[in-house]
Amino acid sequence: MGNSLGKLFTVTSFGESHGRCIGVVIDGCPAGLPLTEADIQIELDKRKPGTGVASTRRVEEDKVEILSGVFKRRTTGAPLCLLIWNKDTDSSAYERIKNLLRPGHADCTAAMKYGGFNDYRGGGQFSGRITAGFVMAGTVARMLLGIIGVEILAHTVEIGGIKTKSAGLPALRKADDNPLKCADPAATARMLKAIEQARLEGDSLGGIIEGMALNVPVGLGEPVFDTLEGDLAKALFAIPAVKGVEFGAGFSAAKMKGSENNDTFIIKKGKIQTIGNNAGGILGGISNGMPVVVRVAVKPTPSIGKTQNTVNIKTMESAELDIRGRHDACIVPRAVPVVTAMMAIVLCDFALRAQLIPEVLK
Repeated sequence: MGNSLGKLFTVTSFGESHGRCIGVVIDGCPAGLPLTEADIQIELDKRKPGTGVASTRRVEEDKVEILSGVFKRRTTGAPLCLLIWNKDTDSSAYERIKNLLRPGHADCTAAMKYGGFNDYRGGGQFSGRITAGFVMAGTVARMLLGIIGVEILAHTVEIGGIKTKSAGLPALRKADDNPLKCADPAATARMLKAIEQARLEGDSLGGIIEGMALNVPVGLGEPVFDTLEGDLAKALFAIPAVKGVEFGAGFSAAKMKGSENNDTFIIKKGKIQTIGNNAGGILGGISNGMPVVVRVAVKPTPSIGKTQNTVNIKTMESAELDIRGRHDACIVPRAVPVVTAMMAIVLCDFALRAQLIPEVLK
């Protein structure tokens, strides 16, 4: 089974898009961490749909409940169970098309793998809805990483081919206040127009999110198979819409010469650092002390308003599909806090494995 992530900080996802609830169980959280539902709610609210052109009309309260693992506002060392009840579900649109395979969705593969017993409503466990659980777990992980000074940021750097200009840390730290989680206001205006045009055409747009972890200790990662970028990529690919992951210079490195791609080592304030960060903060699968920089490609929302050709899985005949329901014209902004969360989960797991975070916090 593949619903768990991590070795010491282990996150297990449960629930489906239109089921009674969604959530996570976290095993391995150190005892003594101050934690309340309000702490988690702050991050969950960043993932909620907004009121703009990009957002779905499905509006869930997404109010977290801590069912176990916290006593007198501190973690006990027992497994944490964090849960959200699904309340604003409307499955009628999915009942109408339950035999029609939606292009770009996991309907076909899920039906074949699970013999048709999978929950097809809203995509079931393959829906972006389950990422609310990832954000809850990521919030706990970020709080633990804060103990050792690690900060994680993420922001939108491209939507529909419209790219942002580089921004400094002050702007990146305020990206959550932007409707598209973007640090470039001028690019945001162009992106919003592109999203609105796509929505009017019954279509959708994808984009790119950049995640950055600052003050990451040297030495995180367990070669040869549990490398830092390997586990980060695995976690990021668990976000349903992610189709590409790159670190540092990424695919651009393939166009460089070695002299251009190599990050020169220097001594700064008594520490080994590099000029440039084409490696994305990772060498040999191990963090090198520079910021860990990763970018993820998010595909366009597959549920669109255009009529599409497909197959009826019951009759095994060609058919036409007209998707109704409630869907985002662009899911990139809502995926930004999920990228932050997944980076936090992996980095927290490695920090615990390196014994940088104690089992009992005092």
